[in-house]
Amino acid sequence: MKKTFFSLLFSAGIFLLAGLVSADWPRALETGGGGEAQAGSAPVVALTFDDGPHPVYTEILLEGLRERGIKATFFLIGVNAEGHEDIVRQIADDGHLIGNHTYSHVQLTSISDAKACEEIDKANQVIGEACGQEIHYIRPPFGSWQEDLESLIDMQVVLWSVDPEDWRVQDTQTVVERVLSHVEDGDIILLHDVYRTSVEAALEIVDRLTEEGYEFVRVDELLLD
Repeated sequence: MKKTFFSLLFSAGIFLLAGLVSADWPRALETGGGGEAQAGSAPVVALTFDDGPHPVYTEILLEGLRERGIKATFFLIGVNAEGHEDIVRQIADDGHLIGNHTYSHVQLTSISDAKACEEIDKANQVIGEACGQEIHYIRPPFGSWQEDLESLIDMQVVLWSVDPEDWRVQDTQTVVERVLSHVEDGDIILLHDVYRTSVEAALEIVDRLTEEGYEFVRVDELLLD
């Protein structure tokens, strides 16, 4: 049965999943766990990318996703969007979901609520103006979120359930195998579109999971399912 994902408005329950980490490599804070697909339905996953846009790798990724007819979710850093508004618009034009990853990739739990709101609002403004859309979803850097912000920020927090630590290993095949060995129906896969190896891995993951019968959806589609 597909998993139900919760926003961090219910974050207390999420952190209890820490005991479910994999024995062979760290598993990130989760919004839910894997499960079996309903009879007759295809398993679904959401592919998500943090830290972009990158002036080279994001465009390569977009082209690869476009060729495959795949929709994904991009959590953009405000300062990276500045000067690359054309890429932000292309992400939106291609039908991907765009989310907020703060303006300067700051750990929100290490700063005041006022500063955290400033980081989030500034990113929303920069990204929203570039893509012509309101931004409703946020992924806090490092998965760190303050409960106090729940009453100040009217956005839905999205974490992940599969983290191959692509930023650490930066090896295409290692990233691919880490994802494929852990992915289940309903998972949210965390990758970064600022590394060549991650982009290569993402497209191979798409091809291999598609062969296995998986369907790729945006995070908003997964959360509403």
